[in-house]
Formats: sequence, C-alpha cells, structure tokens
Amino acid sequence: MTEQLNDSYDVVVVGGGAAGLNGALMLARARRRVLVVDAGSPRNAPAEGVHGLLARDGMPPGELLERGRAEVRHYGGQVLTGEVEAAVRDDDGFGVTLTDGRTVRARRLLVTTGLVDELPDVAGLGARWGRDVVHCPNCHGWEVRDRAIGVLASGPMSVHQALLFRQWSDDVTYFTHTMPAPTGEDAERLAARGIRVVEGEVASLKVAEDRLVGVRLSDRTLVSREVLAVASRMEARAGFLATLGLRPVEHPGGAGEHIPADATGRTEVPGVWVAGNVTDLVAQVGTAAAAGAGAAAQINADLVAEETREAVAAHRELTSAGSR
Repeated sequence: MTEQLNDSYDVVVVGGGAAGLNGALMLARARRRVLVVDAGSPRNAPAEGVHGLLARDGMPPGELLERGRAEVRHYGGQVLTGEVEAAVRDDDGFGVTLTDGRTVRARRLLVTTGLVDELPDVAGLGARWGRDVVHCPNCHGWEVRDRAIGVLASGPMSVHQALLFRQWSDDVTYFTHTMPAPTGEDAERLAARGIRVVEGEVASLKVAEDRLVGVRLSDRTLVSREVLAVASRMEARAGFLATLGLRPVEHPGGAGEHIPADATGRTEVPGVWVAGNVTDLVAQVGTAAAAGAGAAAQINADLVAEETREAVAAHRELTSAGSR
C-alpha cells in the first residue's frame, strides 16, 4: 500500500539514520509538518551493535532506527521508505521528486543521507566489513580487544590508525599494502609501540569457519590475523543535490568527499541544511544524532523568523487599512 503524502511540508528530511530521525523528532515536537524519506540502507547495517552511545550501547542498529521512526511518528511526523531523485528551488521553497514519480513541496530541506565507504580492492574484504574488518577504533576497539589486529595501509592516516588500535591490543601488525613503508618519525613511532611492519601488497583474506584467520600477501605469504582495520574512502551520498547546484567537495582531512556546511549545518544554498556523515565524515552515531537535533533547531528558528516577518507585514497592512 502506498503511503498517503501531503502536498507540502515545512521540512523534508532526506535520510533516516540517526541524524535524520533525531532532526525529524525535534521538528515534529516543534509542531512542524515533517516528512522523512529514507532509502533503508544505513551505513552501519552490517554491525552487530551501536557502540559508545549512552544508554543504547550495544543496541542493534536496526532496532535503534525502528525506535526512532516510532518516536517521530508519535509526534505526527511521517517516515517514508523511498529515495529522492531531485530537488529544485521554486518561489516558496523546494519541489522534491521521489524516484516513484511523486512530488512534494518543502519550505526547508534537511539532508542526512550519510556516506558510502569505498574499500580497497582486496578479495574478501567487503564480505567481512563490519564484522572482523573494521575501521574505527572508537567504535570497535573494545569488541576486538586483545586480539591479533592488522592495519591495512590505504592513506596518510593509516599510521595514526595503527597507533590508535594499539590501545586495545599489544598484537598489532601494519601492512604497507600499496603504500610506501613508513620512514622517519612514523617508523619510529610504530617501532616504539611494538607494531610490526609487513611490506608487500595484500591480495586476499583467509577465512575459516566464518571468521578471519589471516591476511595473504601477493607473494602467497600468510600472516595470521583475527581482525583487519581498514580506512575506507568516504563519499557523501548527495547526487540529488546537483539540481540545486550543491555538490560534494574533497574533505580537508583527505578522507573523501563531503557537503560543506557551517557549524549549524547550514549550506551555501539557502534553505538547505545538512547533518551527520554527509558533511562530517567521521561522526559516530551520537555525534550525528546531536548534529541532526542542532540543525533542526536552527531550521525551526529560521521558519519562525520567516513567519514573524510575514505576520508583521500583514499586521502593518491591516493597521494601515484600518487607519484610512
């Protein structure tokens, strides 16, 4: 059954992860007409649980989102499974076209579509992603503590990544893969922390009984490992914003592409805010949720200011007419 949509909304939230749902919750509580359009493909879907989120640590990602959707609906917001194909500006806001052909209007947009992780081309890597192939020590460090961890070099932050994972295990191996071997201070830091450096390209992973047991180099050498840390290249999901002239740019940290915004989430396109991983590539669930709430507060204040200006203009006109 196709969900009945209104012709117009105060805010259309594009993306139904932590940032989008928390933003929608705030807006619905502010008595705004809110529609969340969510494609249903969260970045953290492969993970067993959300970690580092107060009072929700370890909760399966799907359960967290299910609760969030219920809370948004409780306050009158709508949550639709679907995708936005394009958004165009008109005199009073935005026309938002869904991939199923339906169109709604929005006075403001909150974009929280997240990102896509581009993984190195290593056989078997994608199948283990979010399980024993991980990326964030703050997200997964406790779960992989005291295990044999490998770090696959893929960029300028890989040495830093290895040093971070060393906090959770004293058995860390750094695989240079396609990157140059560390030299100078980087080599010294790794050696001082007892992190072994293995040179050579990684060709594949060895898996036994549905668990990672080793990393195989292109020369067939097998290095036993239980966990592999990988820094993916992160790309904002924001193709539909091109019709508004808003396109991803390279992140200053070199980790991928994002949609730039100010501290409140306001973009260079009037009326469009962003929150979560679409703009902050390294935001964890709690950070993304907080950003969504913050952006929602700014959007509501912006709408209040607009409505106040309109009310003042109408009041002046009425007063002027009455005095004639």
